[in-house]
Amino acid sequence: MKIPSKPTILALAIILATPLAANPARDAIINALKQQAGVSSFSAEEGKALFLATHSGGKPETPSCTTCHGTNLKAGGKTRAGKPIEPMAVSVNPQRYTDPAKVEKWFRRNCNSVLGRECTPLEKGNILAYLSSL
Repeated sequence: MKIPSKPTILALAIILATPLAANPARDAIINALKQQAGVSSFSAEEGKALFLATHSGGKPETPSCTTCHGTNLKAGGKTRAGKPIEPMAVSVNPQRYTDPAKVEKWFRRNCNSVLGRECTPLEKGNILAYLSSL
């Protein structure tokens, strides 16, 4: 068996480290949020914590993002009215978070429902980092 050369191993490592779901439209949304938040990067861990947490500021019937989206974000969820929600994970739904108007609409609606206020650019970016990492 031939052992790959160091340049081949390095190239493979770079490819494996590159997010498979990279998308210029999503990247533009995330970069705009970075500028608004005044940060150079977002935290997928903080996004996960916010997404999974139970909150008390919003509507009592939607205390968490998981109320409708569930905890397996590679599977679909259901609205309170029973309508299906496509999977949130970018790995399963690569076109997610590529339309700025839709992203803003759904953040505004869902943050108000769950948190009782709009999400900050930092919170939006952290959540997008989390959902893009799945």
